[in-house]
Amino acid sequence: MTTRMGITIPMTDDAALSPDALHALLAWMSPAFPVGAYTYSHGLEWAVEEGTVKDAPSLEAWLGDVLRHGAGRSDAILLARAMDAANAGDTRAFLDLLELSLALQPSAERFLEASAQGGAFIAAVRDAWPAPHECPASALFQDLTSGPEAVPRNGWSYPLAVALAASAHDIPAAAVVGAYLHAFAANLVSAAVRAVPLGQTDGQRVIRALGPAIAALAGDAPDSGLEDIGGCAFLADIASMNHETQYTRLFRS
Repeated sequence: MTTRMGITIPMTDDAALSPDALHALLAWMSPAFPVGAYTYSHGLEWAVEEGTVKDAPSLEAWLGDVLRHGAGRSDAILLARAMDAANAGDTRAFLDLLELSLALQPSAERFLEASAQGGAFIAAVRDAWPAPHECPASALFQDLTSGPEAVPRNGWSYPLAVALAASAHDIPAAAVVGAYLHAFAANLVSAAVRAVPLGQTDGQRVIRALGPAIAALAGDAPDSGLEDIGGCAFLADIASMNHETQYTRLFRS
């Protein structure tokens, strides 16, 4: 057992990923999972329109900053800490983190991006992926998704929805954070392939180049506290605000 943020949680082997856990994680983070991720660009569409992102090197720089200094890092820490709360069955701590996750969204469109994907993710897991066994996290999942105190669909955030489902399925935090960040980056690369436009091969080169940043964040997040949350990707935040009034748009954010 260990204690983080005043929550006592069971220790698990983060290196161990069962075939069932790997199967669930690959399915949930797949572009085919019905969360509508392809409709969001996280403000990237404005950066393309404005000219900041125009090719593979500028896309790699933009996404690297978003991962290291923006939503990527904050979401990774929130996801890891929310898994602690879920594994401990601590409803209050989990709901506090959910509230914080939504409060950190810097614009109306980013709030929509986080909440709409979170609600869709929870609904899909609830209806198609029952927890494999009883545990505090699976009981919390049931309470917050189907019980009398269930969080409304628009009250979720994407990282917290993933945290609760992953805990209920006993998936190690480091693996979950890494998969979540990879899916986040890959979705934005896909948006850039359509919006820049960018070739598919260049898109894959960018995803490969972001691998070390994703691995570092996934390694750090399980040992980071809420005091480590803080972003300075200001241009990405401003891009999401400007996107709200952009005349021609392919994406919802």
